[in-house]
Amino acid sequence: QVQLVESGGGSVQAGGSLRLACTASGDTKRSYCMAWFRQAPGMEREGVATIDNDRNPNYADSVKGRFTISKDNAIDTLYLQMSGLKPEDTAMYYCAAFWGYCTGDYWNAREYNNWGQGTQVTVSS
Repeated sequence: QVQLVESGGGSVQAGGSLRLACTASGDTKRSYCMAWFRQAPGMEREGVATIDNDRNPNYADSVKGRFTISKDNAIDTLYLQMSGLKPEDTAMYYCAAFWGYCTGDYWNAREYNNWGQGTQVTVSS
């Protein structure tokens, strides 16, 4: 198991940028599929981006070309660089992980058994 702590959320205007970070602790020596999910009020949690130890990224269509997921294994930190932010990107953003590679149904939140507490991103028009 790993413990995940997100940071970097905030309020920006449309077109702006933010970088989220997720620091992992605990059993970090294993290989994990790591992901960013988001959840807006009244909406289901949706996957935004995933990355595994081979650094193969996957992106939701809604964020392709605007968001970049990356990880620094030396400091056990996952990042989400968000650019060209839109009001519809407003949500609570969560870091998540499961042991293994990002194969199978990696957009399914139920596949992930490690979650952070979330960080709020608000984009105003």
